[in-house]
Amino acid sequence: MNVGIYVNRKYLPENYRGLYKAVSARLAACGIGCREVASKDALGGIDVLAVLGGDGTILTVASECARRGIKIMGVNYGHMGFLAEFEQEKMDEAVELLCSGHYATEKRSMLNVEIGGKNYIALNDLVIHRSIYGNRYSNTINLSASIDGSLVDNYFSDGIIVSTPTGSTAYSLSAGGSVLTPDLDAFLLTPLCAHSLHSRPIVYSGKSELVIRYNKENTAVNVSVDGIVIGEFKGCIEAKITKSQYFTEFIVSGKVNFFDKLLSKLSKWSR
Repeated sequence: MNVGIYVNRKYLPENYRGLYKAVSARLAACGIGCREVASKDALGGIDVLAVLGGDGTILTVASECARRGIKIMGVNYGHMGFLAEFEQEKMDEAVELLCSGHYATEKRSMLNVEIGGKNYIALNDLVIHRSIYGNRYSNTINLSASIDGSLVDNYFSDGIIVSTPTGSTAYSLSAGGSVLTPDLDAFLLTPLCAHSLHSRPIVYSGKSELVIRYNKENTAVNVSVDGIVIGEFKGCIEAKITKSQYFTEFIVSGKVNFFDKLLSKLSKWSR
């Protein structure tokens, strides 16, 4: 087994060099190769990627790890750390788990987003949002959402969030969406600041196809995948969202209960 260590330089611990040497030496003693990974384009030959950072750091590499079948071991050196299994003080425990090989894995479903002739995959969410800059500024936008060919609603709003169960505890939750447990084969459509009394978040089957359409001349919408803006789309657009063939696989200790973690992290967030 070969392990890569990927670090968010913003959250780089002061003792990182010493930490890296200690971790690589311990893994080498167990017959496990270890090297630093500078970017998501340098993942060749890696079986497990230890990610030291916050949720944003994990999201940065999640899609590429999913495509390559690389397992992620998250160690929280960020703020929220909802996606990380281990806090930074548990680094030794995480390394011992790798050495023993007695760890479990948890597969998280992902979205496949087809828009503008390209495909993207998302661990957390897709966001289609009104443009707030320049001549294409819009106070609100009208987005049409259909599931398996049936109209769900026309959302006169700031936009729409489509999230996985993993992403249901992120932006969607802040916008009033429900929390989905990670094992559900379902996705969540959450309108942003809808100008309606009946527009509410909708949970739908992971087997379904969601299509979101926008059609208005001289205006545009911003589209982001896992927090990264992929572009500003002008005039008429159509986004097709389905369950991806890929999944993100996390190494877990089996000691962390989802609801305990939910309560702990969200209580910390509210302080």
